[in-house]
Amino acid sequence: MFSLTVLVSIALLPFTLAQSNDTALQVAAIEAHFTQSQIVPQLLASFEPSALLTANFPGVGDITPGQALTEGQSASQPTVTIAAANSSVNLDGNYTIMMVDADIVGSDLSKGENHHWLLNGVQITSGQVSNTSAAAIVSYAGPGPAAGSGPHRYVIILYSQPDSFQAPADLAEPTGVGLFVLDEYIKDSGLGPLVAATYFTVEDGTATVSVPATSSVISSTLAIASTTSGKVAAATATTSGASPTKSNSAISLASLSPLGVLFAGLAVIIAA
Repeated sequence: MFSLTVLVSIALLPFTLAQSNDTALQVAAIEAHFTQSQIVPQLLASFEPSALLTANFPGVGDITPGQALTEGQSASQPTVTIAAANSSVNLDGNYTIMMVDADIVGSDLSKGENHHWLLNGVQITSGQVSNTSAAAIVSYAGPGPAAGSGPHRYVIILYSQPDSFQAPADLAEPTGVGLFVLDEYIKDSGLGPLVAATYFTVEDGTATVSVPATSSVISSTLAIASTTSGKVAAATATTSGASPTKSNSAISLASLSPLGVLFAGLAVIIAA
C-alpha cells in the first residue's frame, strides 16, 4: 500500500522535472549568449557555469543576458542572486564577485580590461550575494563608456574563492576603476572556478565605430530545448531504465494534473 508521502512525491514529480529542465535551458541559454556576444573567447577562454546569476538594478528589476541599459539605469550597485544549476552544486564558502568592461564586440583585450567592481570574500546567503564581511577592493562604479565608442559589454562574474586565495599586491587594498588583465588576476590570486555570470550593454550616443553584428539566442534552437516541451515522460523513462510499457504509463501520469495524480494514487490503493 502506498503512503501519502509517496503519492505527494508522485504528484510533484512533473513539476520537479519541469523545473530541472527549465534550469538546464537557462544554463544553455547563458552559455549561448556568452558565445554569441563573443565574450567567449574574447574575455573568457571558456564558460561552463555551475549556477545562474541574476542582477537586479534599482528601478529596472532583473535583467536578461545582454540587455541594453543606460548609464543611469546601471549607476547603482545591483542586487545579485545565485541559483545552483542542479542539486550537486554547493554554494557554501567564499567567493569573489567582479564587474568587468569587456568593451565592444571584436575589441582587442590583450592589454586588459577595466574593473568596475571587485569584492573578495563575499558569501551566498539565502540565494543572494552578501558582502557583509567582504573586502571591497573596488566599490561598484557604474559604466561610463566613451561617447560614440559603441555598446560596451559589462560582465558580472562570480568566482569560487578558495582558502589559498591571495589578492595580488596591486589589488589588495581599496582602489578605483582601473585596468587589469583578468586572466593574470585569476592565476596570480589563485581564484577557483567560475561559478556564474551575466552581462549587459551600455552605450553613450551613436557609435562612430564599426561594431560586428552578433546573432540572437533563440531558446527553441538550443540542444536542451527538446527536453523542455512537456516531454517529462521521456526523461522519466531514461533515468529509470523503464520499458516501453512503463514509458507509456509515465506519459499518462505526466499529463495528469496534481489532483488527477492524487486520485490515480487513491485508485491504486483501493485496488490493492
